[in-house]
Amino acid sequence: MERTLIILKPDCVQRRLIGRIIQRFEDKGLSFCGMKLMTISRELAEKHYAPHKGKPFYPPLIDYITSGPVVVIAVQGDRAIEICRTLMGKTFGFEAAPGTIRGDFGASKSLNLVHGSDSPASAEAEIALYFKPGELLDFRSADHRWVFVENDV
Repeated sequence: MERTLIILKPDCVQRRLIGRIIQRFEDKGLSFCGMKLMTISRELAEKHYAPHKGKPFYPPLIDYITSGPVVVIAVQGDRAIEICRTLMGKTFGFEAAPGTIRGDFGASKSLNLVHGSDSPASAEAEIALYFKPGELLDFRSADHRWVFVENDV
């Protein structure tokens, strides 16, 4: 079972899309093993986005992610990273396919509603930034065997 980090960004929270977007991950059969409503500090944002430091979009990205409340979610399931990234759609809302989160709710290049880890290594590092040891639950949802077939991963 794989874990990944999802952040419902300030534009998502301000537009009251939390429930609608969470539902998409649950409908796909993924489970949540941790969830918080919080405001990301500038220091935490700089740690999270450190690989982008020096790029032209870095300062506005830090301003954006710290501009209001977010929901951070540790998601788990077989192929969770790949599934979450497919559900999110392309980074820019105007390029994202209909049926994806960004394709259905986004049109902006900079306000893109949701963040998702892009690899197992980044998922592990990002989850550790937002959740302390002991804050994540380790369980399988009751329907896991009906969504993910053993040896089908």
